[in-house]
Amino acid sequence: MTAAPVAPAGPTVQQPAEPLTAVFVRLKLSLLRNGLRQSSGRRAAYLASVVLALFLAVLLLLGLIALHGNAHAGTLTVILVTVLAVGWSAMPLFFPGGDETLDPSRLVMLPLRPEPLVRALLVTSLVGIGPLFTLCLVLGSAVAVATGPAGAVVAVVAVPLTVLVCVALARTVAAANVRLLTSRKGRDLAVLSGLVIAVGIQAVNFGVQRLGRAGGLSALDPAGDVVRWLPPASAIGAVDSAGRGSYGQAAAQLLIAAAALVVLLLAWQRTLVRLMTSPDGSTIAAGEPSRKESAAGLSRFLPEGRTGTVMLRTLRYIWRDPKTKAAWIASLAIGLIVPVLNAVQGSGSIYFSCFASGMLGIQMYNQFGQDTSAFWMVAQTISTPQDAYTELRSRALALLVVTLPYTALVTVVTAGLLGDWRALPEAMGLAFALLGAMLATGAVTSARFPYSIPQDNAHKNVAPGQAGLAWISIFGGMVSASLLCSPVIVLLITLHTTGNEPLLWILLPVGTGYGALAAWAGLRVAAPQAASRLPEILTAVSKG
Repeated sequence: MTAAPVAPAGPTVQQPAEPLTAVFVRLKLSLLRNGLRQSSGRRAAYLASVVLALFLAVLLLLGLIALHGNAHAGTLTVILVTVLAVGWSAMPLFFPGGDETLDPSRLVMLPLRPEPLVRALLVTSLVGIGPLFTLCLVLGSAVAVATGPAGAVVAVVAVPLTVLVCVALARTVAAANVRLLTSRKGRDLAVLSGLVIAVGIQAVNFGVQRLGRAGGLSALDPAGDVVRWLPPASAIGAVDSAGRGSYGQAAAQLLIAAAALVVLLLAWQRTLVRLMTSPDGSTIAAGEPSRKESAAGLSRFLPEGRTGTVMLRTLRYIWRDPKTKAAWIASLAIGLIVPVLNAVQGSGSIYFSCFASGMLGIQMYNQFGQDTSAFWMVAQTISTPQDAYTELRSRALALLVVTLPYTALVTVVTAGLLGDWRALPEAMGLAFALLGAMLATGAVTSARFPYSIPQDNAHKNVAPGQAGLAWISIFGGMVSASLLCSPVIVLLITLHTTGNEPLLWILLPVGTGYGALAAWAGLRVAAPQAASRLPEILTAVSKG
């Protein structure tokens, strides 16, 4: 029996490999598409952000084009591009979850070489709302300063070069800090992003007001002369220089921007190589002994027994829990920014220092909700109103460790900036009275209106269905605290209107004593309610 003849195998035809850049672009689009399919709310939020970004981009583009021919257009555009570059460098630190391709450690197991990977990631980074917004702003800046054929030719090179430098800068920063961004400290930065934006808005507002008093855009000329030589603003400066006939200066400025792009790409590539070839030691608890020593050192200054234990736990929450830390930093910053900025602008009052005690006093609200589901362990130690009183009093004392000296510091700084040292005692007494009233109402609302704080969303502070409780707790408590301070306020107004200014110093001891009495009374009222409502509190703070 003969075997059947075997047909000769034909030549193997290999399909040409798809370019890596095209693969990464399709991957980016797939991630975006799949993310939008998850929920209609996410899709609506994305579409709304696209419409808003395009609307702002068009407005800025038209506004910059309208500046064409203005004597200060060159100064304004280079400063604007510099601010834009700073924003690109900071955004990866505060919004690492906005682009899943920002984490190159996900590509560690793939056989990819550094050079093609950098090219692919760079092109992929140009897909999105941010690059489109940047392109519109840079294009408008170039049109605003471009004059003559030479300026137009340089603008053709400068616009894409500026956008590439911004994107490469963001990618380099993200790659250099990727292990930080994926750690707990990185999540802390994301939580603090709102604070940075708020502070930035206040800084811009202050700068605009100072410009108005200084005589307009001409006050920016010294700064513009410097930043026009810094990349990527130097590329826009090159367009301005070429339009004025300074071709050598334009070439040097373009060369600076191009050199910056090359340096960023090389640094990015080197960081990628290190990330994909070296082990991750970012989670090694090298600093654990020092944290234990610092905790032991702090406990030496606290009272013995339950009071010291609760105070230490509260202070640890402030330092370690991302949301609690963010709330505290926001309160500390706003409590200082409002009185200081108003004092610097010449429109402030020493009584604005009460913003510090008001913002910090809010931290007493929803004390049990800050523990989330872990509150059940605390609840096991509360069986009587005295236990609840000790728990609440200890938390209030922990807050006072920070709030009391900080309120005094803000009041002194505000008085110094205003030169109104005579009003320091009355303002500090009023601030201390408000702080005590906030602690009192915060304790009561914590027992009466607790609500859960979700831990799975950095920008969500109230669980679904509990927004009404949060409004009642915070705003109702603030109004009650203001009414509780009315005796001190009435005394202050009376002494001013009756010509008894020499007696205003008594507001410091009176306000301090009144605040302490109000806080004690509030804790006494809240303790029995907290002890009797433990099941309801546990249910409320465990939601979400």
